[in-house]
Formats: sequence, structure tokens, C-alpha cells
Amino acid sequence: MNILLLGSGGREHALAWKIASSTLTDRLICAPGNAGIAREAECVALDIADHAAVIACCKRHAIDLVVVGPEAPLVAGIVDDLVAEGIKAFGPSRLAARLEGSKGFTKDLCRANGIPTAAYERFTSTEPAKAYVRKQGMPIVIKADGLAAGKGVIIPEELAEAEAAIDMMFGGGLGQAGAEVVIEEFLVGEEASFFALCDGETAIPLASAQDHKRVGDGDTGPNTGGMGAYSPAPVMTPEMTARTMDEIVVPTMRAMKAMGSPYKGVLFAGLMITKEGPKLIEYNVRFGDPETQVLTLRLMSDIVPALIASCDGQLRSFDLRWYPDAALTVVMAAKGYPGDYQRGSVIEGLEAAGGIEGVEIFHAGTKLDGGKIVANGGRVLGVSARGKTVSQAQARAYAAVDRIEWPEGFCRRDIGWQAVKREKN
Repeated sequence: MNILLLGSGGREHALAWKIASSTLTDRLICAPGNAGIAREAECVALDIADHAAVIACCKRHAIDLVVVGPEAPLVAGIVDDLVAEGIKAFGPSRLAARLEGSKGFTKDLCRANGIPTAAYERFTSTEPAKAYVRKQGMPIVIKADGLAAGKGVIIPEELAEAEAAIDMMFGGGLGQAGAEVVIEEFLVGEEASFFALCDGETAIPLASAQDHKRVGDGDTGPNTGGMGAYSPAPVMTPEMTARTMDEIVVPTMRAMKAMGSPYKGVLFAGLMITKEGPKLIEYNVRFGDPETQVLTLRLMSDIVPALIASCDGQLRSFDLRWYPDAALTVVMAAKGYPGDYQRGSVIEGLEAAGGIEGVEIFHAGTKLDGGKIVANGGRVLGVSARGKTVSQAQARAYAAVDRIEWPEGFCRRDIGWQAVKREKN
């Protein structure tokens, strides 16, 4: 098969690495890709927001399957446009992608279908939102309704901070994403990332993971796109997995089908495991980043047949096998991230780092410049490792980090701390 992968981040490098190993893959093209993906695939310069250009690329290269990495093209309807041209595409339709494209849509769907989630209200203007916050008190969660590249969720600690967040969103600080705001209760518990593969009718659970959103050690500082992850998440016991499927994923699938927009693709549920059980924080309609890096390391099965089965509605009798090992990813980011950061600094030592047993280094924001790999984004590398335990995977990943020569970069030093603490007890 000729396969086109859309995207340029760490998630796409992990997918390219796994797709390239498939016996079904004859040719893998990635648009636009990065310096790491170029080792797995042919990278082509292409604006993936230009659907006509993507379709033309598919026809030019006789593409059999398109795998869409990021959320923005999905929300914009890239799958609809590809399918209309007779091109098989992995991912949800534009209407189904509203599960990520509008937090308010998802919250209303949960309310209508009895899916456990945080109590909330939706707002389209400043004063009613501020009045609600004053009535509810702190802590509280303020979310931009639309896509905000991981920057649209603020958890203020003081009322003044909450009001400033509301002013920022309605004032255009996040563009159209903040034209509507969802304000919800602060859930107490342990977060987990849960993935299910869906074909419009059937959903099968994939592995779980735990992300680390805050920029600093000890879960301090502002939220980011994710500073590291590990899999499996110990909090996702077999019982909790079953409850998540029965109480959250399956009712969502049923509701989307009833609306006439059946969900196909991967459904990524951000969960809070509370005393009452799993509650949905939010949905993403694509693989997570950095969770994909740890999932692909643990996936024993060929990924391509699974992607095709999702497109074709054939998951009912499908099964995936996983390595029992743990996997862990440490994100190395440019200093200043998630605020202002510099591009263009040279990264060395990657070969030595990748030589450690069990280690794979997935590129996110990198490019080749004069034969050297340079930083070209905020989150730049996903230093990943497998091990018999999370502790072993963690030790291998940080040993690799320490071999990378990049003074302009930084990382958290405590990725996996909750699982490591469990293993020691």
C-alpha cells in the first residue's frame, strides 16, 4: 500500500515509525514531516490545511490510505473531502470531530446521555461568566470552546486570575477558539489518557497512558501540550477500563451514530479517576502527543490493518496485542516553552542516546539545516524507552536524555513519578 501521513510532530514520527514497519506498507509519504520522520518516510512540502493540495498529492502518488495526525484538519473536514474523492482516510468526519472541536458540544452530549463528567455551564459573554465563577468559587476550570493548541484550559487559583482568563478569552486572546467559554467544576482524582479505536459501530480499547501537562517538576507551572507520558497507567485497572468503555466510550459512540455522524478513528478520552469512578474531562479526536510515542512502543500488532479496519467498519472481530513492558517518554523542549522560545539551536548526541537499550527518539519540532539537526518548535524531542517496569523505562529514557547535547533545551526530571512511587510501595 501507498500511505500518506499528515503532520509534523512527535505523534506523527511515532506513527511513521510504526507504519513503516508494517508488511502492508510499500511506500510511506509524510507531509510535511520533520528531520526524524525523514528517516522513516519520504517527506513532501505540503500545506495540510489546503485540502485540494492534499487530494492532488494523493492522486499524484496513488495513495491507498491517508492517516491524519493533528486535530485541526479533522475539525476542518479533511476526511470528508478525501472520502468524497474516493480516497480512504483514517479519522473522524467533520461532524464527528466536533467532539474535540467544541468542548461545549461534548459537554452537552454528556449531559444528554448520562455520561459522567464535571458539572459545567457555557457562556458567550464576559459578565455572566464572571458571575458564575464568583458564585462557584475556587478552584474552577475555564476552557475555550474551540481548538487552542493545548493552550485553551486555565485552572486559576484566585478569583482575579479567573476573571483575567475570562477577559483574555472573550477579548480575542485565543482567536475564535475563545468566542465561547465553558466553565466547569474542578475534579479531584488522578488523570489518565484512555484510547479506543472506533469504526462507527464498534469501539475496542487500546492501551492507557498518563500524560504530564504542567511544564515543571512536581506538576508545577503552566499547562503545555504535554511534557512526557508513560504506559500503562496503573490507575486504569481492568475494572476501570471496563467502566470507561461501558459508561463513557460506548454511550458516546451510540449518541454520535444517533445524530447521523458515526465516529470513526481513534477516540482519546482524557479522564479523571475520582472516588466515584471515571469521569470525562474532554475528548480528543486523534492520537495523543506524547502518548502515541509510548503506545507505539508497546503495540506488538501491525498497526496498518487496525487503521484499515477502523475505516472499513471491521473492528467487531478485531484484536490487538500489546507488549507487557512499560514505556515512557520524556519531552525535551526549547527553553522558554510554553512561552517564547528560540528556534535554530543545534542538537547533537542523538546517535549516542539512541544506542541505549530499549530507547527510541521521536522528533517533534526539528529540521535539517546544513546536515545538522536543529530545533524548530517548542516541544522538540520525545526521548522514549521501553522497560520491564516504569522505573526501568524511566532510567533508560533519562540516561538517553543525558547523552543529548542541547544546552538550549530542557525537560522535566520526574516523568512517571506516580507509577514509580507505586512500584516502590
